[in-house]
Amino acid sequence: MAAGTGAAFLLWLACEVVAAQGPTSATRNEITHLLAHLEHSGCEFERNGSWHGGKKAAAHLQKKYAYLLNKELVPTADAFIDRAASKSSVSGKPYRVRCADQRIVESRSWFTSELASWRKSHR
Repeated sequence: MAAGTGAAFLLWLACEVVAAQGPTSATRNEITHLLAHLEHSGCEFERNGSWHGGKKAAAHLQKKYAYLLNKELVPTADAFIDRAASKSSVSGKPYRVRCADQRIVESRSWFTSELASWRKSHR
């Protein structure tokens, strides 16, 4: 095996090991924060035409997260937002968030904004 090939193999192997370990602790903290933020926000979450309180909505997204985590499909909080927290995997309809005295927004933008705030305050 040539030296370059061996190094490439070791790099590939290291990437595979990291991927098998799942998301980093920073990513897990971000996702945990997003779920807690929804649960305690006082906002409502629309899923397939029905509005749900934050606690029920967070529980639903936690189940989706666990499923995707098992499939190794949430390597980042951004992937969590994209794959679990933005739209129904059944109907394909976007999720929406309704907070008091604010306009209804798609959950993708609501979660993305909160994630940006979280990252800014945790640098």
